[in-house]
Amino acid sequence: MFFKLVIDMHWSIITRGLLLIVVLPGFVSSCGDFAEKTDGLNGTSDIQHELPDLLPLQLLLAPAEYLAPQISPDGNWISYIGPLDGVANFFVAPVNKPQQGRPVTHYTERGVQATDVSGQVMYAWHFDSKQLIYPKDYDGDENWDIHIVDIVKGEDRNLTPSPGVKTSIIAYHPKYPDQVIIQATERHPMMPDVFRLDLKTGDRESLFMNPGNALGFLPDGDLQLRLAITVNSSGGIEINRLNGDNAFEPFLEIANEDLPALTTSSYQKIFRVTSDNEKLYLYDVEGRDTTAFISLDLASGEKKVIAADDRVDLSGILYEPITNKPLAYAVNLTRTSWHAIDASVSADIEFLNQKAAGDWKVVSQTHDNDQWIVQDMLSHKPIRFFIYNRLEKTVVNLFTSTPALEGLALSKLHPYRVRTNDGFDLISYLLLPPWMDPDEDGRPSQPLPVVVLVHGGPSDERAQFAYGPFLHWLANRGYGLMYVNFRGSAGFGKAYMNAQIREWGGKMHQDILDQVDWAIAEKIADPDQIAIMGGSYGGYEVLVAMTMTPDKFACGIDLVGPSNLEIFMPHWDEDRMGEVLGDPRTEEGRAFLRSRSPITFADQTLHPVLIGQGARDSRVPQDQSDMIVDVMQKNGVAVTYVLYPDEGHGLMRTANNFSFWAVGEVFLAECLGGRSMPIGNALQGASMQVPFGAEFIPGLSTALEQLKNQQR
Repeated sequence: MFFKLVIDMHWSIITRGLLLIVVLPGFVSSCGDFAEKTDGLNGTSDIQHELPDLLPLQLLLAPAEYLAPQISPDGNWISYIGPLDGVANFFVAPVNKPQQGRPVTHYTERGVQATDVSGQVMYAWHFDSKQLIYPKDYDGDENWDIHIVDIVKGEDRNLTPSPGVKTSIIAYHPKYPDQVIIQATERHPMMPDVFRLDLKTGDRESLFMNPGNALGFLPDGDLQLRLAITVNSSGGIEINRLNGDNAFEPFLEIANEDLPALTTSSYQKIFRVTSDNEKLYLYDVEGRDTTAFISLDLASGEKKVIAADDRVDLSGILYEPITNKPLAYAVNLTRTSWHAIDASVSADIEFLNQKAAGDWKVVSQTHDNDQWIVQDMLSHKPIRFFIYNRLEKTVVNLFTSTPALEGLALSKLHPYRVRTNDGFDLISYLLLPPWMDPDEDGRPSQPLPVVVLVHGGPSDERAQFAYGPFLHWLANRGYGLMYVNFRGSAGFGKAYMNAQIREWGGKMHQDILDQVDWAIAEKIADPDQIAIMGGSYGGYEVLVAMTMTPDKFACGIDLVGPSNLEIFMPHWDEDRMGEVLGDPRTEEGRAFLRSRSPITFADQTLHPVLIGQGARDSRVPQDQSDMIVDVMQKNGVAVTYVLYPDEGHGLMRTANNFSFWAVGEVFLAECLGGRSMPIGNALQGASMQVPFGAEFIPGLSTALEQLKNQQR
């Protein structure tokens, strides 16, 4: 259990920003009496009177009350993350009384993080079912320490207190319940060393010192290092066996052309060693366009395909706890479906297909595998969790993620497909305000203002069918939402992934424009009222859109997006990212990177831009935003720059998250004519600073003065 390969491939931007914002926190506060802004929305005042109520931002983006639930190994306890005075903390409850949870951590500032960017839960139960093990960083810098908290005593211990060092657990097994194998970046930020950590004492033992080219490691069922991942001279990677002298023996090479398709977060989590330590489970794309799930004999190197789909990459594997036996695989073209690998779960899949209302997945299992926590998700209702008893074939509801949102009339996501000139299918999603699509056919009664939402990554993320309060907030304001994929988005095969090479700001941007043109032609979008929004890579795309195609978008919101590709981000490897983007070590490469950098074209910007940045961002440093804001400012652009001194790559503090989008909705209302609530005292508790452009957003200067007075 918990055998996984933890690799940061360094060539993919990984955002913890907008993806999490879609499913995670807002800020619950009292914002006084709101006056609605509805001028210019959908025509006459008679139509306006027929609109549904303007739902408060603090309702729609409030922190989920039940997030990332996990069942204890013995099946007696449920853990989850929920708000304690507005801050994300761990709660536990008896399995038969799930709504009687009590907090076991008491953070008051930033809180704990539930999932990584790929949606993988970041914490776990100790095998004794009495403790939780979880990572915690330093104000968003992604330098993780390993914590353990006793659920009865409430005693919380930091086992690896190391500011500036990223520590992660790479193996844990019930045969050794008080030991974990960790890797830590003490000597080099990108080259981790490996240690054995004692969960009782915090003592650790050095197991392997990185020779300088290893990106990640995989221990076996005996908690012995078995495999290492290295970069080879051709820019590909190798899976190497470690011999008795801790020396590398090349075992499996992944070629350059296959590497981008295998560097998604799902790939990083899929490595598993069989309980007899004889085989490795992993994804493989050699000679294929879509990933196959295979077994690899660790002695002979023989491969055996276990599961594959010719349309798309596999999107998940369900394993049996302890033994790591693969049970089922998932496929996600427009929706997720599960398929049995082992006949023992065929009846379970059939049963859950009947019982679940939407897309389901198993999010936690007891060690005997008799009880599963299942997530049930529709796009227009809060996520539901239930316990499935495999022996009795019964389902018991646990809770919904956000009970306050139950019963609201929310819109459904509609998949759509646009084909590019060079033959790629862009599969994306559309969500419309309920009153503009009463027959729910995915077509509005008239063209309307549209917000284009661009995901981060790009190579480890994709737009997908999901429940997103963030989307429903924008729809309630009167906007259509286009949640878009584009070449380089994860999950659509090797050719689709590799088509991003040298196309940042090129064909990847054209993919967005093609979908906008499709929405205009289909009379979905008003061509004069289209905004674009995104975080990390999505933020880069916003800056590309606003600077390189300045006539196309009425406004844009960028959160932690890079503006100057000529200056590589701290976590980018020059060899790998040089292949994908352009090589900053050559004049030709630098010239090309300048031609795809928004800062080069910032003086062409015509329309308003809102830029958000965390001062502690370890992925996209603050100077990336500082530089482009400076150019825009000097050229008279209506740019508003919002800075958070206590945030990293995205907004994790709920007060900060809420404050930014409270400003964002007024910004959008000004340029698209949608509904909004005034900012008022929505900045309460936030660390927001606005170095430039507060005057461009109505009410922001006054709200900032109120915030200063509160902080005195």
